[in-house]
Amino acid sequence: MQTNIPNILFCCIFILLPLVGLNAQEIGNNKEINIDAKERDSLVTVGDSLPLAQTIKATDSILGDSLQVPQKGNQLITDAVKYQAKDYMRISQKENRMFLYNEAQIIYGDMQINAGLIIIDNNKNEVYAYGIPDSTGAYSQKPVFVQANQTVEPDSIRFNFDTERALVYNSRTQQANFNVKGEVTKRENDSVYFMQNVRFTTDEDLENPDYYFYARRIKFVPDKKIVAGLVNMYIADVPTPLGLPFGYFPLTEEETSGFIIPSFGDSQRGYFLQNGGYYFAISDYVDLLTLGDYYTNGSYAVRLESNYAKRYRYRGNVRIRYENQYQSERGFPDYAERTEYNIQWSHNQDAKANPNSRFNASVNLGSSTYYQNSVNQMNTGNFLTNSLSSSVSYSKTFPGEPQVNLSIAARHNQNTRTQTINMSLPTLQASMTRIYPFASKTGSKKGLIENINFQYNLRAENQIRTTDSLFFKPEMFEDANYGAQHSIPVATNFKLFNYLSVSANANYEENWVFRTFEQSYDEFNDEVVIDTINGFDSYRTYNFGTSIGTTLYGLKNFGKDKKIQAIRHVMRPSISYNVNPAFNQYYDTYERINPANPIETNMVDYSRFDGTLYGAPGNRFSSSLGLSISNTLEAKVRSKDSTATEPEKITLLNNFSMSTAYNLAGEAGEPKLSPIALRGSIPIIRDKVDINVAGNMDIYALDNNNRRTNELNINNGGSLFRFTNANVSFGYSFSSKDFEDEGDDENEDDIDNDTYRGGGRRDDLFGKGSDLEGKFYDEEEDPFADEDRQERNDNWYNYKIPWDLRMSYTMTYNNTARQNEITSHSIMFSGDVELSPKWMVGASSGYDLKDLGFTYTQLRFQRDLNTWRLSFNWVPFSERRSWYFFIGIKSSILSDIKYDKRNEPDRRL
Repeated sequence: MQTNIPNILFCCIFILLPLVGLNAQEIGNNKEINIDAKERDSLVTVGDSLPLAQTIKATDSILGDSLQVPQKGNQLITDAVKYQAKDYMRISQKENRMFLYNEAQIIYGDMQINAGLIIIDNNKNEVYAYGIPDSTGAYSQKPVFVQANQTVEPDSIRFNFDTERALVYNSRTQQANFNVKGEVTKRENDSVYFMQNVRFTTDEDLENPDYYFYARRIKFVPDKKIVAGLVNMYIADVPTPLGLPFGYFPLTEEETSGFIIPSFGDSQRGYFLQNGGYYFAISDYVDLLTLGDYYTNGSYAVRLESNYAKRYRYRGNVRIRYENQYQSERGFPDYAERTEYNIQWSHNQDAKANPNSRFNASVNLGSSTYYQNSVNQMNTGNFLTNSLSSSVSYSKTFPGEPQVNLSIAARHNQNTRTQTINMSLPTLQASMTRIYPFASKTGSKKGLIENINFQYNLRAENQIRTTDSLFFKPEMFEDANYGAQHSIPVATNFKLFNYLSVSANANYEENWVFRTFEQSYDEFNDEVVIDTINGFDSYRTYNFGTSIGTTLYGLKNFGKDKKIQAIRHVMRPSISYNVNPAFNQYYDTYERINPANPIETNMVDYSRFDGTLYGAPGNRFSSSLGLSISNTLEAKVRSKDSTATEPEKITLLNNFSMSTAYNLAGEAGEPKLSPIALRGSIPIIRDKVDINVAGNMDIYALDNNNRRTNELNINNGGSLFRFTNANVSFGYSFSSKDFEDEGDDENEDDIDNDTYRGGGRRDDLFGKGSDLEGKFYDEEEDPFADEDRQERNDNWYNYKIPWDLRMSYTMTYNNTARQNEITSHSIMFSGDVELSPKWMVGASSGYDLKDLGFTYTQLRFQRDLNTWRLSFNWVPFSERRSWYFFIGIKSSILSDIKYDKRNEPDRRL
């Protein structure tokens, strides 16, 4: 906490010293006039009967005047002194005083004083600044002192130039988010000030605050510290037992290191102290937060957080948490111990730092059960997430012709249910932009030859597959799989008969591996023996493909006088052909006893590249013909706006496609046609709801073992097509603003379901994640602080009730093996309602239409108490059943003044 008292006094000194005992005044517009004593007496007379000619009116020449005194001896004036008053300025020779009355102002350099009445007493060498009564008798035009961007507003001030001491009455100022009011302030010297009966608060209403801290006496050292005596907290002018026998407040505009007071309570692990530690303000570029938790049953946790940034270069943060948890007590049969950890790192490089290179990191790894069993984290979105992923990458571009792009990345993916971990440490990728060897150096490329292009790609990686129990141990590297893949794609495209678009492509690949696997059969043990052969080996593959397609338009006009004026159908059919040769040269055989007949043997084909990084090349020739068609249906509709000159365009069917493939090289008895895939979306509400549909249909029947046969399903007593699977889904987001008049402000935000800094989902369908102070991750500093709500905060009711709602529906059908069942069918929803400008309630839940039960449910209640914030989060059922209550001061500087109580969910160790 800081105060502006020194700025007040310095302002008074520099402004008023030059005005004491002056024998020269400048009256008029920038003119210097010397007035002797006799002339001054005839000019100024004190009394209400003062003639108009003897009173200097502001309307005559005072407004905007300036005083300029020649520099003599040790004169302190270093700048022009400007002064003005609305009514008059008077100089009384009898009292030896100067008076500035009504909206009086003195400006000297960057300092300014405004008051209703300013008096300079030359006899006592003192200056006084007061307010004046207005027409109703109320005290108005209180003194206001401004220096740079600092402002102090006392009721009055008295300053003595001989002793350089000052008394300021009822000073009001703002320092470090605090609004401070002191009854009496005494300036002892230029570095020590004493204040009596002081109260300070973060409430903007300093006269009637919701709460404040009251100190009887304060010693203030500018820019260093405040030392206070007994400090009590008052709520609504009622003293509370919360207080300190003394207080010490360092004053600085910069971040400072210091202790963090822990919160306390009780849980399943006993009484606890949570989130206590120390904050290190290392520099302007980096900081470090160390926090710890301790529970009386022996459990503990440690958390490290660091934020770093360098303007126009990069910014990021690191979070590490380690927990050692105990269940029950040692010696009891249900005693258990486990450790949980989580590492998060986010690094973003500014795009302006280097246009040709970039480094980014997004890391989230740890024990698979961290989000399920962590003691001190409330992120429900992460609790329902089944995977953790990380990526650290560096990319470099080498400009030129051709341009070369190089990237190195380390990636991690972790399934929290199966506890399997897949890592790529590292992955090297290099690519060269396309080269057109036959293209003309000028003009566009035309025809088959000029459009021939090729490029080069390299991908080298080291893949590691492990589990939680082996993570960070030497065993995780034993089965590492590494290799490199080179590819050269060649392609071209051209127009045929001006209506058909033709493309052709060929691809050559060479794969390098450093470990292969030889197979043999052990007749004695009746098992296949696999021998690992370390050393370099490689294989090469190639393939070819071509496609031809066009776009067809159909238009039906109904007339401009019709509601539906026209319908347009856009159809894009295409045919493709692909050939993949058989690479039998990379296959060997071994002889094995037939399990069905021990006296017979079978020849088994295998490739030594089975199990390598990129797998074995195919040993079967394939030749397939692909067919696809996509459809878009649009309509022109007469606009509802009578002033519109053009009809509206609406989409009836968006990119509805059907595709399949026919295997030309299939053996006799095998089904040749692959299942027909259907994809598309159907707009229901324009720009709001699109129903996404996907499915597969098969024309072939199944045998008794549920395997596809070459017999048509209709010949087997079934329908023409057999649905194998289908999915229907849609999402909808709307709010009360969608039903307001067009003149109202719109606020439609796209929903991004990607994970974000706090984890979970942005659409909060799984519930909102909150931090350790009860604040939801997607909130701003004050969730009630937007302009519309701030205006309504002056009232305690809403004539409009703002609300928003987000919904998501999905249904999945499966019939691949005659299941004929709906495997999943659910609806999720989340919304918030602002019951009043001070109350907000919300809920996130869903209903499983298949198993007939509610999904994870979260209820949220928030109350804006002006300077305080109250929240209550409740999960009423499920294995995460819990509640959390929080009330605390909004201001971050007093974030430790809070009360929270929680009932943690049951933990299964």
